[in-house]
Amino acid sequence: MSTVKDIESAITRLDPKEVQAVADWLQEYREELWDKQIAADAKAGKLDSLIKKAKAGQRAGKATAFP
Repeated sequence: MSTVKDIESAITRLDPKEVQAVADWLQEYREELWDKQIAADAKAGKLDSLIKKAKAGQRAGKATAFP
C-alpha cells in the first residue's frame, strides 16, 4: 500500500488531464463516503433532533419552500 507521500509524488508526475481525472475521481469518492456517513447517521438516529427542529420551524412558518 502506498503512503500519502507516495501518492502525492506520483500525482506530481501526471500530465494536467490525468491530474484532473484523479481530482474528479477523488471528489466522487468523497461524495460516496459522505452519502454513506449521512445514511449511517440517519439510521442511528443522529439526525432526529435536526429533523424535529426543522419540522417545528416549518410548522411555525419560519421555513421557505424550495423552488
